[in-house]
Amino acid sequence: MSQSPRQMHLGVFVLGTGNHIAGWRYPGAAQSFEDLGVVQEIGRIAERGKFDLIFLGDNLASEPGMHPSFAARFEPLTMLAALAATTTHVGLGATASTTYNEPYNVARAFASLDHLSGGRAAWNAVTSSGEKAADNFGRIHPEHDARYEVAEEFVDVVRGLWDCWDDGAVIRDHATGRYIDPAKVKPLDHEGRFFRVKGPLPTSRTPQGQPIILQAGSSQPGLALAARTADVVFAVVQDLEEAKAGYTALKSRMPAFGRDPDTLAVLPGVMPVVGRTEAEARERLNTLQSFVNTDNALSMLSSRLGVDVSGFPLDALVPELPLPDSSHGFARVMLAKALRERMTWRDLFNLTGAARGHWVICGAPESIADTLQEWFEAGACDGFNILPPYFPGGFDDFVDLVVPVLQERGLFRREYSGTTLREHLGLDRPRSRLFHP
Repeated sequence: MSQSPRQMHLGVFVLGTGNHIAGWRYPGAAQSFEDLGVVQEIGRIAERGKFDLIFLGDNLASEPGMHPSFAARFEPLTMLAALAATTTHVGLGATASTTYNEPYNVARAFASLDHLSGGRAAWNAVTSSGEKAADNFGRIHPEHDARYEVAEEFVDVVRGLWDCWDDGAVIRDHATGRYIDPAKVKPLDHEGRFFRVKGPLPTSRTPQGQPIILQAGSSQPGLALAARTADVVFAVVQDLEEAKAGYTALKSRMPAFGRDPDTLAVLPGVMPVVGRTEAEARERLNTLQSFVNTDNALSMLSSRLGVDVSGFPLDALVPELPLPDSSHGFARVMLAKALRERMTWRDLFNLTGAARGHWVICGAPESIADTLQEWFEAGACDGFNILPPYFPGGFDDFVDLVVPVLQERGLFRREYSGTTLREHLGLDRPRSRLFHP
């Protein structure tokens, strides 16, 4: 295949027990997402593979029947702060909800992570779709559109707080005794519909100017927020043509906000099951699928769809379903795939067990590289968020077998050209809008 003038961006979605619901059962796989050593090893593999970033999602409620890494895990920002000390280049991204947090706390935490990591922090701004989280905060879960109205203002306040310090504000002048130049620090004085925040943060301007903003919303309000504010969007895909249409639609929204579409990287989630041969890859996938517990998979599918499917006959075709407000992008993508391909409920729960509704590809290194290159060059994405089925071996396989093929084709970097996540993404370091409007 011909070489591309563009180069992919690659992230890795980290679930310590593997992205496959039964990945922890694969021989030699990590057993826990509460083991810092596992995550540190993932960090070393990511940097060996020259990945742009590591990404940790989050959930604010836990049940025994969930994916193992959702049921028992560390708080992601705490984990990334520890990981910052044992990595040097790879970006560090984590989820923090705009529904169950305060802008001041989120702004301060990610500014701190950006300093600790030397400019590698990224915030995944989500609105939290699950209603069970509300019980842990003594709240009533807001409706979908209301959550996004809050999120719009929340993101603006966080970015405003990051801008309260100008570069060079910390002067440490021994002669005068002045530590900070007061002319380079301002309050935000935000008073909006949902938040009133004075500012500034007790944290100076960060190495990246502003940490990177990640988003994954696929509803109309989610896409509008991403087009206006996001640097990276994680997409849920199953079909090339749908992915191309979604990519074009999102990028076409950006000029209305004065943004260059090339400043946003769209990274679909993909679970690659890699073998040295096609037969070996297929055997690995079959082994993983043999471990899937029907009850757990059905529970996860019900959660993903927002509909209780436990009463449907497993071998019946999936019908058209009215999806509730609590459903998210996964639900629409999976239901469309099931209807398009005339899948049964058993087919759909197997897909959910494999990758929680994400796209799964299986094969030898060359064939996987061919597929990724096809999507990249067809205008469906700017790279991929890799979801290894198990760690560390499943990630090792991708980095050691597939990444070299992408590098040989000129599709992916051989070395880092900078040390910050903004540099990996090819983004300029922004100046403070409060001081340089």
